[in-house]
Amino acid sequence: QVQLVESGGGLVQAGGSLRLSCAASGSIFRLNTMGWYRQAPGKQRDLVARITIGGSTSYTDSVKGRFTISRDNAKNTWYLQMNSLKPEDTAVYYCNLNFPGYDYWGKGTQVTVSS
Repeated sequence: QVQLVESGGGLVQAGGSLRLSCAASGSIFRLNTMGWYRQAPGKQRDLVARITIGGSTSYTDSVKGRFTISRDNAKNTWYLQMNSLKPEDTAVYYCNLNFPGYDYWGKGTQVTVSS
């Protein structure tokens, strides 16, 4: 069984920064994609960023240039560095681990950006 544990959420003023972390434990297939999603109140859960085992990254347009996803394969941990935060970034952020036939989620961490 795979477990994901997020950390790093909190309250920050607009323009500030936060760094989210997600640590995975259990039987993890090496050829995986690690990602971050977010869900604002009343909205669906949307992809924020993802990174493949080879280091290829993709971002939703609204965070390009502000957020950076990275991973440490030795630690089965990935990160989301969030800079220049905006009130519209307020959401519960979920980490995701995906490999063929499997999809795992963390419990979520709240990020609140005040104006």
